Amino acid sequence: MKKWIILGCVLLLFCVCTSVRHTQKTKGLYSIAFYNVENLFDTVPDPGKNDAEYLPYGTKEWNTEKYTAKLKKIAQVLSELGRDKTSQGPAVIGLAEVENIYALHDLVREPAIADIHYGIVHYEGEDRRGIDCALLYDPKQFKPEQTVLIPHKYQNNDTTHLTRGFLLVKGKLAKEEVCFIVNHWPSRGAAAPARIWAAGQVRVITDSLTIAHPKLNIMVMGDMNDDPMDESMTTALGARKYKDEVGKGDFYNPWWETLEDKGIGTLLYRGKWNLFDQIVLSSTLLNNEGLKFDSHEVFLRDYLIQQGGKYKGSPLRTHGGKEWLNGYSDHLPTIVYLRK
Repeated sequence: MKKWIILGCVLLLFCVCTSVRHTQKTKGLYSIAFYNVENLFDTVPDPGKNDAEYLPYGTKEWNTEKYTAKLKKIAQVLSELGRDKTSQGPAVIGLAEVENIYALHDLVREPAIADIHYGIVHYEGEDRRGIDCALLYDPKQFKPEQTVLIPHKYQNNDTTHLTRGFLLVKGKLAKEEVCFIVNHWPSRGAAAPARIWAAGQVRVITDSLTIAHPKLNIMVMGDMNDDPMDESMTTALGARKYKDEVGKGDFYNPWWETLEDKGIGTLLYRGKWNLFDQIVLSSTLLNNEGLKFDSHEVFLRDYLIQQGGKYKGSPLRTHGGKEWLNGYSDHLPTIVYLRK
């Protein structure tokens, strides 16, 4: 009997210690995520948008079955983001390639994430295909106070690559002022100067915010369609590889080391990893006595990777050409952790 009592005490002590370690691990830790969800279109024609490809009679033969499967898979990913470090999940999730508010409402009602009651920030943009940026937020963690979609200004009024604007959301996280800017810069179908021009516009926005609110915590996130070491990120936006290089108004880009030194990316093109999906942080999040950068990760799970066939080793996408692969996205999500 004594043996069983001792064993029971040991097991109880182990459970208590494990619980304490878990609490210490997650206490004061917040996660911020970004995910390009690859063409989250509904099945209804959107007037004025070139969405025919994603309609039942379009080339992708996009129907209710495929749309429902897509919603379920994206919701599964969102339900798991950051959960191994923060039990509450992300405070904020930036999204790219969402067609409209209706698709977003369908997404947040998915059973895997419905109990979080995500709030939605979305504005209908001018992208010809009809894909927008959006921001989901957990109202228990983040309280938005100001939101605006700042239009993309075109160099020499050249609208050949009509594209997404810059979604700005300012509010309170951990009782501190935080501003998120969600981006989806011109694709690689446009030359590098198009993305440099977009980055320059974001830098003007962040400089203006910093002048007005010197202690404001700013995070610029999105699918930049450029890698961390490209000119748009390094020169135009001012995102640095190392913390000690970050000056006033600059940003810290932890993804530079992730790609260049570790070879980890978020999308695979012709056998080479790129890391277009970035979340960069203002200097205040390095020097702040309160909310501060802790760590980051590319969210990589086996089920998100194609296990065979033509696209083996790539993120498991929704389509390969016209073939429906019933996957998730051609991009992997990224996460930044902040500690208060």
